[in-house]
Amino acid sequence: MLLRRMFLRAKLSLPFFASQLGTSRAATKPRRDFFHELGVGQFINAAEPFTALSGAPLSAEVAEAWQYAAGRSVRLDQVHDAVGKRIAGLIGSEAAMVTAGAASALTLGTAACLTGMDRDKVRRLPDTSGMKSEVIIQRSHRYGYDHAVRNCGIRYVEVETVEELERAIGPGTAMLHFFNTNEPLGHIKLPEFAKLGNKHGIPVLNDIAADVPPLSNFSRSLKLGCDLVAVSGGKGLMGPQSCGLLYGKAGLIKAARLNGPPNSDAIGRGQKVNKEELLAMMVTLESYFQRDHDTDWREWERRVNAVRKAVSAIAGVTSEIFVPEIHYRCPHVRIKWSEEKLGLSVAGAIKKLREGEPSIEVRPNTSEGLELGVWMLRPGEVEIVARRLTEVLRKG
Repeated sequence: MLLRRMFLRAKLSLPFFASQLGTSRAATKPRRDFFHELGVGQFINAAEPFTALSGAPLSAEVAEAWQYAAGRSVRLDQVHDAVGKRIAGLIGSEAAMVTAGAASALTLGTAACLTGMDRDKVRRLPDTSGMKSEVIIQRSHRYGYDHAVRNCGIRYVEVETVEELERAIGPGTAMLHFFNTNEPLGHIKLPEFAKLGNKHGIPVLNDIAADVPPLSNFSRSLKLGCDLVAVSGGKGLMGPQSCGLLYGKAGLIKAARLNGPPNSDAIGRGQKVNKEELLAMMVTLESYFQRDHDTDWREWERRVNAVRKAVSAIAGVTSEIFVPEIHYRCPHVRIKWSEEKLGLSVAGAIKKLREGEPSIEVRPNTSEGLELGVWMLRPGEVEIVARRLTEVLRKG
């Protein structure tokens, strides 16, 4: 009944954007303007659902699930079990769990590969003495978030080729780690990487944190043979910024749960996920799998074209639509101009947009032109962004 009710709501309010639903149902004036009280400035997000920008706006359905749980007492493990089962069924994986963000999923997934169900090993992490503790990764896949893996006390073994990877595998190898966004940079692509892990009986973890959409990325890693997959809840899924997902093989998810909250003597104890987050992530996934993603795409294109039309009236300014290859894969707009003729640099335009009224954040890249993401915008905001952008470009 829940899925049917949500599906009908979506049909009645397409395009079914979480940000639109969130604002439509929250139209009544709040009792307190907390951010104003605290002196915290708000802005229009024409960038991405970056963590530093507080992620994506929550939909009304997700906020409703959060509020529902807030006033009720439940046994947390029971909710973990039930929500994990529901989410796994949607994704098509053996098991799943809600984590405290994608970084938490990396930590708990790694811990699972190190300890299994051995409670003594769980208690000892990050002391890995006597355990398999080497994690193989392609050199081009090292990134800032691999600290979440190193937290477990592992040692990274960097490789570049298939031959190097096979030579690196030994009795101390606990896991193979793949960073999905960097697939084009590595010699070993995901299908072969996963196949090598399967061949040697070593778990493969793929980090696809910001690589949804497309929806097909949920199952792609599993179909190719990955044992664990980590994804962010507060980016393309538009769920709680504090949440993520870890899904894959049932035995590894069970071990990950043992390494996480509410277990007290475990490396993931501080990565707590509360009942509100658990229900909110479940509804986030239910909503995402029911959405009309083709309609989403058309709306994003409409927004891009609205910006392009506005800036096209300015002499010397050109624009183009682009779709990132993997990361944040949806329509974006790139605007270019002669900095000398306009007397304005890309960095200067970014600064003026940020410091103006209303404040607008755009993508921080400056080498290719001014880049905007439109998928986090709420109703009516694309028009504001287009107007402010033309003002900034005309004034130089």
